[in-house]
Amino acid sequence: MDATPTHDEAIDATRLWLERAVIGLNLCPFAKAVHRKGQVRYVVSDADQPLQLHQDLVRELELLRDTDPETVDTTLLIHPRALADFMDFNDFLEVADDTVADLDLEGEIQVASFHPDFQFDGTAPDDITNYTNRSPFPTLHLLREASIDRAVAAFPEASSIFEANIATLDKLGIEGWKKLFDETP
Repeated sequence: MDATPTHDEAIDATRLWLERAVIGLNLCPFAKAVHRKGQVRYVVSDADQPLQLHQDLVRELELLRDTDPETVDTTLLIHPRALADFMDFNDFLEVADDTVADLDLEGEIQVASFHPDFQFDGTAPDDITNYTNRSPFPTLHLLREASIDRAVAAFPEASSIFEANIATLDKLGIEGWKKLFDETP
């Protein structure tokens, strides 16, 4: 999307990505249960500067900390107007990790990163492996570590997820990835 999306458009695109890619391709075997239970919080930030996004991040980290996991287990903080450049986004991840530490949430909440131009170090921009972390908009995923621990205990082969994702995406290819989103729901 070239124009800044409305909140509903950003959430709808993110939900579609979650359903078709993350859950549909089983890129994260833990996502299906919290999605099905309605425990994923979708928040769109209007921030267009990192400082504003940081304020939204603090608010969402505190909300997640203070909310019963049965109500909200994880948060997707979508920020279509801030950190569109992947390198700027990547630099902001250190701020996000420092914020988790400043709020004494280390060991309780962690931040995962998704971006439309996500690129692992040492890969070409069009390398299919990058698509494991490509989302419609820059997104910070706030995860409860207790939930991760429970999920890993229930999925003893958790260390093989990344390799399985690469195999899935290699088979799908970039054109197959694009087709996931060409069809209307």
